[in-house]
Order: sequence, then structure tokens, then C-alpha cells
Amino acid sequence: MADQEDLAKLQYPVGKFEFKENVTSESRKTFIKEIELLPGKLRKAVSGLNDAQLDTPYRHNGWTVRQVIHHIPDSHINAYVRIKLALTEHEPTIKTYEEKEWSKLHDSHQTPIEVSLNLLEALHKRWVILLNSLDESDFQRKFRHPDWGLISIDYAVAQYAWHGNHHVAHITSLRERMGWK
Repeated sequence: MADQEDLAKLQYPVGKFEFKENVTSESRKTFIKEIELLPGKLRKAVSGLNDAQLDTPYRHNGWTVRQVIHHIPDSHINAYVRIKLALTEHEPTIKTYEEKEWSKLHDSHQTPIEVSLNLLEALHKRWVILLNSLDESDFQRKFRHPDWGLISIDYAVAQYAWHGNHHVAHITSLRERMGWK
């Protein structure tokens, strides 16, 4: 049982995503603030890591730190576009993507991490400006995910606030376990 718990802690170091239906303006502000702070948190989490450390998986059969760094903007670009679609169309059906396959592509292994750190920083600046411009009714707009059904912008914002912290914790918990300063 302890092995299962240890594996779950490595896979979900901040716990699994849980959405509370009654999003308040205060909780929404917190989610948006988490999205705003993510690029700095990620930059701090990877500061000083060498190539060998960047190419270390955060858990057995998990992605390397480098893959995680490149995955975050890949994922968050998709989220940003999905939200913009929901704001400009009536319940659009979005396209999913194969994140595991994306992580195997050449750019996830060969691109300097600074490229993705800068991309995430620029994307999150735009995203936060957009989110802060929305009113209450905008956050209720939805897009249709082929696997999960109708997703509100509130849900997506909460999920991606969690998502960023989830992956930063993969890196920081690995650093801690490995004693990397």
C-alpha cells in the first residue's frame, strides 16, 4: 500500500485536480494569480539545473524535467486557444492533442529550455490580460471537449492554475529527493 501511495505522491505531488462548482470572484482571482505567477515559479524551479539534471525523469517512467518544461507551454497554449474559442463561438468543440506523443517530438528534447520559459512568460502575460478583462458571464461560457463534455471557462482556469503548480511540484520534489541545490 505504501508503494501505491508513494507512486501517487510522485505522480500527483499537489494532489489530483478537484473542481468546486461554486467559483467565487475571490477564488477566480486566486486561480488567475496562480496562472500569472507560474512562469516565475517554473523559472525558479529549474534555475541552475545542468543538462544531466534536465534529462532526469521526475519519476520512474515519467517525463524528464526538460520534457515537463516544454510540455507546460504546449498545454497552456491549447488552453488559451480553447478559452478564446469559447469566448467567440457558441460551445465550440475543441481538438484534443496527444501530449505523450508531443513530448517525444524533437523539439521537446533539443530545444533550449529558455525558449519554452520565454514562450510561457509571454503566453501567460496575454492570458492574464484576457482573463482579467472578463465579466462573470464570460466565465460561464463553455467549450466541448470530445472526451469530457462541456467545460466552462471557470473550470478551465481552475484546472490550468492547478496544472502549472502540479508540474512545478514534479520538478521541485525531484530536486528535493535528489538533493539538487
